[in-house]
Amino acid sequence: MNYQEIITLEPGKRGGKPCIRGMRITVYDILEYLASDMSQEEILEDFPYLTKTDILACLWFAAQRERLTVTVQP
Repeated sequence: MNYQEIITLEPGKRGGKPCIRGMRITVYDILEYLASDMSQEEILEDFPYLTKTDILACLWFAAQRERLTVTVQP
């Protein structure tokens, strides 16, 4: 799966934050739900227009962003 096709960036939508398939739900929204202990199943129940692949794309996006983060050496 090419997650880069799922995560979209549009200047006029949600302040240019990365969204899912052009919708108004952001990667941050999904990560926040997961961090607050919502399961993938609960997220999919609350947002039936999302898919498991959408959630995985958010995790992929966050992992890629973290991989590119500069680390500080002592």
